[in-house]
Amino acid sequence: MPATVPAAEPTASEIMMQRITGLRERLAALASAVPQLPDEFRNASDRLLGELQGRGPLAVVFLIIGFLALGTGAEWLFRRLTRPSRHRIATKPVATTSERLHAIALRFVFNLAGIAIFSVGSIGAFLAFDWPPLLRQVVVAYLVAIVMLRLVLMTSRFLLAPDRSAPGNADRFRLIPTSATVARFWHKRLALLVGWFAFGWATVDALRILGFAPEARAVVAYALGLGLLVIALMIVWTRPTLPSSEIPESGAPRRLSHTVASGLLSLYFVLLWGLWVAGLMGFFWLAAIALLLPTAISVTEKASRHALRPHEEAQNAGQTGLTAVYLDRGIRALLIAGAVLLLAYAWHIDLVEMTSRDTLLTRLVRGALSAIVILLVADLVWQVTKTLIDRRLARAQTLTSVDSETASREARLRTLLPIFRNVIFAVLAVVAVLMVLSALGVQIGPLIAGAGIAGVAIGFGAQTLVKDVISGVFYLLDDAFRVGEYIQSGSYKGTVESFSLRSVKLRHHRGPVYTVPFGELGAVENMSRDWVIDKFQIGITYDSDLEKARKIIKGIGQDMASDPEFAPNIIEPLKMQGVEQFGEFAIQIRCKMTTRPGEQFVIRRKAFARIKKAFQENGIKFALPTVQVAGGGDAMPAVAQEGLQLVKPSGIAE
Repeated sequence: MPATVPAAEPTASEIMMQRITGLRERLAALASAVPQLPDEFRNASDRLLGELQGRGPLAVVFLIIGFLALGTGAEWLFRRLTRPSRHRIATKPVATTSERLHAIALRFVFNLAGIAIFSVGSIGAFLAFDWPPLLRQVVVAYLVAIVMLRLVLMTSRFLLAPDRSAPGNADRFRLIPTSATVARFWHKRLALLVGWFAFGWATVDALRILGFAPEARAVVAYALGLGLLVIALMIVWTRPTLPSSEIPESGAPRRLSHTVASGLLSLYFVLLWGLWVAGLMGFFWLAAIALLLPTAISVTEKASRHALRPHEEAQNAGQTGLTAVYLDRGIRALLIAGAVLLLAYAWHIDLVEMTSRDTLLTRLVRGALSAIVILLVADLVWQVTKTLIDRRLARAQTLTSVDSETASREARLRTLLPIFRNVIFAVLAVVAVLMVLSALGVQIGPLIAGAGIAGVAIGFGAQTLVKDVISGVFYLLDDAFRVGEYIQSGSYKGTVESFSLRSVKLRHHRGPVYTVPFGELGAVENMSRDWVIDKFQIGITYDSDLEKARKIIKGIGQDMASDPEFAPNIIEPLKMQGVEQFGEFAIQIRCKMTTRPGEQFVIRRKAFARIKKAFQENGIKFALPTVQVAGGGDAMPAVAQEGLQLVKPSGIAE
């Protein structure tokens, strides 16, 4: 018996030709169905009228009015009974985030309950009256469209709060951060777009019920889809731009970028409509998700952060809470999972069956799904960690405690937490990339081994970099300096502004910034730790009363220590230690005080001003260079010239 020759797999060109042939046949069928539309509408009308021959026009009108009256009347009664509660919710002041969310949730529940009561009342019309089968199916199709439209509008009101009657209340209930004008624009355009889609879908379904041929229904659907495209293009070209800051110079570029973006979006929507008409639903959904998914993720992120924002009077307003991170990342995961399931459905991929097969394609798909899950988990871990660190940093920066131990601990946290955050990000990124490669089937063992060898080679070739990193680690472990402290190392000095893994940024008190590698710091002189002893000398005349001067300086020190302006920064008050030396024309007395680091300069200036004033009031004179001349004759001009040289500043010409 001859062996069976397996059928050859179709080539890419053959698959493309099959696609083109199928598309040509589809377009030809649609073109041939266009002349048949009048007959199709006539047949559908005859079929519907034939079913209604046993009923008069008044009976049919009564059925439709009863259908509308039961649903609308039940909802009107519900809204009338709940009007006081809804008004109280809308006008009640909210003082916290939880109160605002509670009010938003109650508004949503009341609106959802109204739609549910309308639906139940409308369904009651079908139970209360005897409907012809075809008419009942048509009315049900349009009822579903009405409920769909109302659900979308309710969601739009929930997110945008476009109410005109109470703009202040609408602003506080708005979840998406935008202006009232923009909110009303998108609410109206969304109502038009979804309304056209819902009633178009109901119309096509009603035509199916009335016996339209599939090709004729497709022609009507594509014509209605063309109207949907026109609405989308109108939204694209009339959508409001981002609010500018009234900068005339940026007006033309802003308008140009808006025009270019609108043109590209228009082409994209036309492409989507073309893919739908051509029957390429897999590519249609792929292009639609590529456009809508990033937008949905961005909008939900802004909405979650804005909804869970702290109250305006809260101390931590502007910080992102963990609840917002969980909500944002949870919604993002749901959106991505929904997009994956929708694409699998559009491309006819059975994810459950795929797990039992082991081909190259199934391995790649499973790896891609695993990679998405890994990246989502890594992103969640990073956002939670980043939020916790940022919150702790914000609390450390706003601390106003004068307790030295607490201040030192907070300063150390401000120093270490940014580095810790960068290290966590690097570790998470590396681990996530390795796990994604492993999920895609890449052997990461050789990569890790190769990375180790490359690390050793880089370590030998970049010894300075390794020295900087290791030196920085030990500087931080030794707590040599912190962010905000003033240090000096060799010719570099300034306030520590920030760190990286290999360098520190120092802001000089005159403005320049030094970026100094840790390996070049060497011995560090920290001028901002614990306390500072400030010593200075004052020259008074030989005939001054030293005891009186001591008491005056001591009194000034005690007065400044009791002054609320200086007391928090003075550890030991100003006092006179005694005579430092006998000069040629003055007695040098030495003064001393202990202050907090960095505050000695201001306190010293104030002390100088008070000492000058007190000495003048008590007859204590500051010593000035003097020359005593004795004798006469020719020696007197020479002595006078010598005295002038003592008191004349150097570098001044005669």
